[in-house]
Amino acid sequence: MKSLGHYGIISNMSNISVNYKNLIDEIGNRASLVAVTKLHEVSEIEELLNCGARLVGENRVEEVERKYGDGELRKRYPGLELHLIGHLQSRKARKAVEYCDCIDSVDSLELAEKISRCAGELGKTVRIMLEVNVSGEEQKYGLSPEDVPALAKAVVKLPNLELYGLMCMAPFVEDDELIQGVFAGLRKLRDEIKTSVPSCVKLSMGMSHDYKLALLEGSDYLRIGSKLFV
Repeated sequence: MKSLGHYGIISNMSNISVNYKNLIDEIGNRASLVAVTKLHEVSEIEELLNCGARLVGENRVEEVERKYGDGELRKRYPGLELHLIGHLQSRKARKAVEYCDCIDSVDSLELAEKISRCAGELGKTVRIMLEVNVSGEEQKYGLSPEDVPALAKAVVKLPNLELYGLMCMAPFVEDDELIQGVFAGLRKLRDEIKTSVPSCVKLSMGMSHDYKLALLEGSDYLRIGSKLFV
């Protein structure tokens, strides 16, 4: 049965669970699936959670607060882990820290310091990833690869933070070799960093259109949205 969500998106609720189960069967134990729920409503998210999904990704702090701020989904679905995967403005860091378990898009020392301060004030530890612009695209957020090692060493000294990995987005192109090269670049960067920053071991790379290539390069987290909600 189809329903019209708040954003005017038509969703076939029966398909969501089928899509999720098919993806889990395909991925197996090679990586964890972060279900990207931007533009989708709580009823659709609950369909995923009822299938066993527990890692959820949102792009905007406002959407995190609207959908999860009352704490009801956390109460009903123990183990729910909320990842902020979109660009985070420093002025919104406190709310991101308040509602999210992981902030996977940190792209400056200043932002990391703000998250650290907010986490301390709220009495919690936040797991973070550094976002890397491996492909060097001007329209993308993220650190230059050459800036990552020094920043990683600085970030791990901050209290109330746990740096657990690196995140990137590949170009949205029909060029598998180029895409896989970007993922390979992030993997190599991680391999270099983890010798001096042992906690920085995980990779978040691969989305609905390129997750199979990300798996080939050892991605630990796949951020998939549109393939779930078709």
